[in-house]
Amino acid sequence: MPVDRDLDVLKLYVEGEIARGAEAFAAETAVEAEAVAGAADDIGRRSVVVPVGGRVSFATYFNAFPASYWRRWTTVEEVVLRVRVRGEAHVIVYRSSAKGHAQRVASVRVDCETSCEETFRLTLGPFIDGGWYWMDVLAGERDAVLERADWCAEAGHVRQGRVSLGITTFDRPGFCVDQLAALGRAPEVLDVVDEIIVVDQGTRRVRDDGGFARAAEALGSRLRVIEQANLGGSGGFARAMDETLKAGTSDYVLLLDDDVVTETEGVLRAVAFGDFARTPTIVGGHMFNLFVRSQLHAYGETIQRYRWWWEAAANTRREHDFAQPPDPALSPGLRAKTSSGSLRKTKWLHRRVDVDYNGWWMCLIPADVMRKVGLSLPMFIKWDDAEYCVRAGAAGFPTVSLPGMAAWHVPWQDKDDGIDWQAYFHERNRLVTALMHSPYERGGNLVKESFIISVKHALAMQYSAAELMLSAIEDVLTGPEHMHAGIAAKLPEIMAFRAAFPDARNRSSHEQFPQVRRDKPPKRGRGFKPPRGTVNVLASAMLGTVKQLRPVDPGARANPQAVVPHIDRHWGLLSQLDSALVSSADGTKVAWYQRDPERFRKILRRTSVLHARLSREWPELSRRYRAAMDELASPEAWRATFGAAGPANPANPANPAGPAGPAGPADPERR
Repeated sequence: MPVDRDLDVLKLYVEGEIARGAEAFAAETAVEAEAVAGAADDIGRRSVVVPVGGRVSFATYFNAFPASYWRRWTTVEEVVLRVRVRGEAHVIVYRSSAKGHAQRVASVRVDCETSCEETFRLTLGPFIDGGWYWMDVLAGERDAVLERADWCAEAGHVRQGRVSLGITTFDRPGFCVDQLAALGRAPEVLDVVDEIIVVDQGTRRVRDDGGFARAAEALGSRLRVIEQANLGGSGGFARAMDETLKAGTSDYVLLLDDDVVTETEGVLRAVAFGDFARTPTIVGGHMFNLFVRSQLHAYGETIQRYRWWWEAAANTRREHDFAQPPDPALSPGLRAKTSSGSLRKTKWLHRRVDVDYNGWWMCLIPADVMRKVGLSLPMFIKWDDAEYCVRAGAAGFPTVSLPGMAAWHVPWQDKDDGIDWQAYFHERNRLVTALMHSPYERGGNLVKESFIISVKHALAMQYSAAELMLSAIEDVLTGPEHMHAGIAAKLPEIMAFRAAFPDARNRSSHEQFPQVRRDKPPKRGRGFKPPRGTVNVLASAMLGTVKQLRPVDPGARANPQAVVPHIDRHWGLLSQLDSALVSSADGTKVAWYQRDPERFRKILRRTSVLHARLSREWPELSRRYRAAMDELASPEAWRATFGAAGPANPANPANPAGPAGPAGPADPERR
């Protein structure tokens, strides 16, 4: 059950309908069970009271058993459901098919004052393409108390694995300490944990947070904090990987972001899945929206090989909300773009989804995989997780995004990482990953798409993003040697470079800029509509290019011509203006975009030359990057980078293993 008594996530754990309504259900069957008259003292995290006449279902994300994933990727052929109950209860076991059709497979009636244990032996044979097991509990004329239930596999020759947790953090000491405290309150998880390695790359140290001492005391000798220069997410996670390999005691490292709230049970599930996997397997957790906590970001992710870009796996939908029933009033078109409803009622969730990679907000990597394919590439942020899983997959180690293993994370839709300082890393690392792994000649459509994106940035007066993309291409053209050499210094260089661009100078409100004024109103009073269709898009781009080359209206240099909300920030609209106040994705900042014809000409010339060169030199570059892959990812190369980044922090003698140095000014969020 939810560890923090959060009603927003309740339907991820239990579903039910009783005569007294949803509020009574929430109180009596889940988070306030101890308040029910006659309930035992031990009702809590793993127990639930079903009041007289009530029915609850565990056909939920965290409590149903994802049978098809165990069928496909592990040696387990049979699962045992072990249930301990008391009172008057009827336990019914169901399964589903890959099509989402439910079947009743077993049941038992219990009527006892003291604990009774019942077991169900359930085959995994029919689950090759998809399907789940779950149970419902019905109360009779007395309350039914479910004291505990477990999905079990007979260990046989399988040994209980051990894991080290690797948390990379940058200037989020409170978030990180909260996560450490949650782990300290989960003794059953700590039983399989060798070490918790916090790689602190920030300027506000985790050890200085007011709650750190208490969290550290609960974790004891398992906790180790390493302070090092800001080498981004890839540098922090590579350090955790390397420390795990050097210690030589753990079978796995589980990578965690610092800004997540983790369902700690997922640690146990990941280790168990890894223990039974047929071959060493990367086991990834799903990401839920930290602000809409019943909403799943993606059920599985793949790389579209011809474009070399992330996308949701086939037959899935993004941002599925388990707590909201489907809206019958939606048109079929809108319904296709949204997804909501319980596990039992959402048919596509019953089909097994195979993935190319899993994000490193929560991801378990076997030590055997690290020994074979190395550590993360020195990418700083962006693409490090996807590249690693693709590399591991090519070596014969699959990645599985495992239902029931998850963390809550800040959603991507409130970030501007495609146009801020991270634009450099988006472009460079996408190109590097494609050079190493793309099966298509010259990367398929990637070079063409990259050129179009750079032109769109220029048309939209996002000159800093366009220039950073071109800088990334220039670095890629120099060869793979630049990646380790520049990982510590590149971010300060980018931040200094961006400071010269108006589109990168953000302020907190519109009132901090001159008043909006436009000499000429829109033609015939028409509002803007994004162009649709190839012909209209090309026509809009041509008109925007002609506009960009004309002299700037002098009035637009003194006053912005329009206010453009982030949701309307389309290159087709911005290309029609000489200046505009544009808000950020998270709604906290505003920038004054200003057209610069000379800058536009230079970007157009450079992007044409650089993309032509990139296409021409792709075969040789691909050969060089593929040849350098093992060295770039090697522990030896990373140890040299760790050493060059800075010495151990003399102010923290209790932490002699941790090199420290100047930290960059930005968030290490990778993706």
